[in-house]
Amino acid sequence: MTDPNDNQLIPLNPADDALDAHVTRNVTLAGQAANYHAARGVFADYLSRKADNTIRRQAADLARFADYLNEVGELAGLELGTALTRFAQAVADYPDGPMPDADAWRGVTWGLVEGFRNWMVVQGDAVGSINVRLSTVKAYAKLATKAGALSAEEHAMIRTVAGYARKESRRIDERRETSRRGDKKAAAVHIDKKQARKLKEQPDTPQGRRDALLMCLLLDHGLRVGEVARLQVSDFDLRAGEMRFYRPKVDKEQTHKLSADTLRTLHAWFGSGDAPEAGPLLRGSRKGGALTAPGMSERCITNRVRVLGEGVGLEGLSAHDCRHYWATYWAGKVDVLRLQEAGGWSSLAMPRRYVEESKIANEGMT
Repeated sequence: MTDPNDNQLIPLNPADDALDAHVTRNVTLAGQAANYHAARGVFADYLSRKADNTIRRQAADLARFADYLNEVGELAGLELGTALTRFAQAVADYPDGPMPDADAWRGVTWGLVEGFRNWMVVQGDAVGSINVRLSTVKAYAKLATKAGALSAEEHAMIRTVAGYARKESRRIDERRETSRRGDKKAAAVHIDKKQARKLKEQPDTPQGRRDALLMCLLLDHGLRVGEVARLQVSDFDLRAGEMRFYRPKVDKEQTHKLSADTLRTLHAWFGSGDAPEAGPLLRGSRKGGALTAPGMSERCITNRVRVLGEGVGLEGLSAHDCRHYWATYWAGKVDVLRLQEAGGWSSLAMPRRYVEESKIANEGMT
């Protein structure tokens, strides 16, 4: 160090060096401690931001990954799948159970992730499901890297494992013996206008009025089954002809103008005294048709839609098929941005598919 007055060297104070070293060490230790606590909370922070449905689906995806690892482990004499099985269960139990342990990911490699993708193809998993499960595994591998269980180099390789594009999925299904696994359908059940009208025209009974309202919400507004299950009496303003509801998948509240049929069925539902005074909008029902306590679970809605579909000649009808009908109907009548907003999608990918499917290839040529 020099004095600006005479440019002569001034001896350094050893005490200054010791103080600097002490400060540097404390800052380093503080940073390491912060990293340690942040790493321990990385999964808690991630899960706290997710909807319950997303957590359940991801837990199932991780359990499928664990199944693969267990099968590989049996052949190789390893127990990697056991730790991932516990990890998947911890995700499923969030927030009531123990926090998922990042150490379960130690030993996971890009080769295992790619092997998982290829194994699902052989097992007959739907390509759409393969892509979703692969995305889940990669998301949690990223978190495990932040938590210190995977190296940055390994994570970079895992990121290179890609899913399948739509054209590739068709080729895969054509070439494998088992093309689908589970209950998920390859294509939506087609609903024509006449069938849609019949689904909305139910008997003038307590159960029939409930069913008519249910089908209007699905067919006229394209709500997801979870969104219908969450609807509350307070979400509806009959005078304004509107409903305000929450979409968990995109974490968003929306307002829909009620269709004429939906408004009609709501007036019948409330005017008859069938509707609860407060709380959930819909009621369950017994086998004989008598209504029960307020609230219909997603499973109950799914089962009821299937039964109502059979009544008009539609086998295997689901709430998602009704959403598909709604989106396909409006895809040819509004621009893609309006369709995206009304349907509650977070990106343009899905509404664009509906728009493309609704186009007539030889429009203007006949």
